[in-house]
Amino acid sequence: MDPQMFQLVCFYAFAAVTVVAALGVVTLRNTVHAVLALVLTFFSTACIWLLAEAEFLAIALIVVYVGAVMVLFLFVVMMLDINQEHLREGFIKFLPVGIIVALIMLGEMLGLIGVRAMHQQVMGANPATVAGMSNTEWLGQALYTQFLLPFEIAALILTVGVVAAVVLTLRHRTGVRHQKASQQVLVNARDRIRVVKMAAVAPAAPQPAPGKETTP
Repeated sequence: MDPQMFQLVCFYAFAAVTVVAALGVVTLRNTVHAVLALVLTFFSTACIWLLAEAEFLAIALIVVYVGAVMVLFLFVVMMLDINQEHLREGFIKFLPVGIIVALIMLGEMLGLIGVRAMHQQVMGANPATVAGMSNTEWLGQALYTQFLLPFEIAALILTVGVVAAVVLTLRHRTGVRHQKASQQVLVNARDRIRVVKMAAVAPAAPQPAPGKETTP
């Protein structure tokens, strides 16, 4: 089989699996099954990125999302007692409205893709291939040389977002023990541990039982 034809067949296969798994995320009744379907969606998307020679994005998607975020989601879903019947109340009633909105969004996205495709110029060769490097090596070199300042700004924005999320979700509860690092650092070992010196005493010899004589 022609390599290009094989890649095309793999692309359609991975794309079909991605679409079916994404539909399973929003249609499955079991929350754990929905999370597993989302994991399959991410994994199929990573395979598509591998076909597009974007190895770094594929590896980052599997390691970060599939290996960390989705595992955390799965543990949270399995630990929480979620009432499925309460969450799905009114789902059928609003289903036609959701289908209409989804079709409108799909038409807008297809129209935007068509307009951009008509005015898009032919792209050149892959810059990583031209430079004789892998996609990951070229991306790292470009990110930390040409785009270092935008990368640092993005990291700062993400850090501020994480701190803001923690501050907004912080709730002071009564009866909950909290650790204070400043007080823990100032603790002196003498205030917590007391060393007691005791004289060593030899154990007493065992006494013979009454009615029994011991031989010298």
